[in-house]
Amino acid sequence: MRGSEGQDVAIECELSVVIPCLNEVRTLGTCIQKAQGFFGREGVSGEVVVADNGSTDGSQEVAAGAGARVVSVPQRGYGAALRSGFEAARGRYVVMGDGDDSYDFSALAPFLERLRAGDDLVVGNRFRGGIGPGAMPPMHQYLGNPLLSLFARIFFRVPLGDVYCGLRGMRRAVVSGLDLQSSGMEFALEMIVKARLLKMRISEVPTTLSPDGRGRPPHLNTWRDGRRSLLLYLASMPSGFLLYPGAVLMTLGLVVGTMLVARPISIYAVHLDVHTLLYCGAAVLLGFQLVTYSIVLRFLMVAARLLPPDDGLARRVGDNLRLEHGLGVALVFITAGLGGVFWLFRVWEAGSFGDLDPFLTMRIAIPSATAITLGFQVAFAALFISLAKWHVRARASG
Repeated sequence: MRGSEGQDVAIECELSVVIPCLNEVRTLGTCIQKAQGFFGREGVSGEVVVADNGSTDGSQEVAAGAGARVVSVPQRGYGAALRSGFEAARGRYVVMGDGDDSYDFSALAPFLERLRAGDDLVVGNRFRGGIGPGAMPPMHQYLGNPLLSLFARIFFRVPLGDVYCGLRGMRRAVVSGLDLQSSGMEFALEMIVKARLLKMRISEVPTTLSPDGRGRPPHLNTWRDGRRSLLLYLASMPSGFLLYPGAVLMTLGLVVGTMLVARPISIYAVHLDVHTLLYCGAAVLLGFQLVTYSIVLRFLMVAARLLPPDDGLARRVGDNLRLEHGLGVALVFITAGLGGVFWLFRVWEAGSFGDLDPFLTMRIAIPSATAITLGFQVAFAALFISLAKWHVRARASG
């Protein structure tokens, strides 16, 4: 816009619509026109940014001809394209959506309304808004998406019913705070998980999904992208997935095992003896491994910037644990285990190295072997955690 004296007057851009693009020539122009029509109809100062991921079908020319700003993104991937598009966006708010004309860019009012009300992230819900016939594969509609959305509600308490909806908006000021790293389709889940962990305001609005208008197979790979999304989920919740189950296993193994070392246990008609004691030892060892993996995984996820730093239990344990502490504890366990070995050897020697009563000796042999094994696990765990902490600090300082 130009002022009365012919000088340019800058107008603040309120909304940037970012469209990732890879050979979308048949539908991209329609998407851009719908977004621009929304700007004009609603009186919104906006722009369309097309993050081109190396199209070879002339999509760039179509986008530029339709009035969009084209950003070239050499790194392949849905997430990589969107990250570059976000960086190039000038609007106070950003709405992202696919360029296959499956999302209606002319119906962005509910997203903008929630963003103006102060929400940090607004996600569309296609199940509430309506899914056109053939717009979503049955595997995604009835299994994959509902299951991943259920996981998000259970493990992260995310108030969303459609975590994989690609039409979503956010305040541009929070994009840098999310520090998004994923390059593939799991980018959408990383955004939601981080927003929840950072206690951002998340909401959802109904939106529609129409059949893909490109006339070719989509870029989405059901099994590959589903597997990567599930791995991101599991790695993002090491406390719930590893730490707490491991702690429960260790506690049960120690409590029941300690009781069985003293004498057999009878519960109604169930008789527990050294056979159960063996599984108690296994529970202690497995539980400790899960706890260790949880702590190391948390450090590695933070180092990869796939998780924001936090003050969770795994982080506090990792911060306070020193290599010498672990080695000291390991020495105690190994010494106790060797004490049991020495006692058993004396009993065996007293019996002229003949047969031993398994119901007597196994009450010492099993805890002894468990203590020695656990001692070495503690020592190696302390080493691995120290290396993980060093790796995180090296990444942070670099």
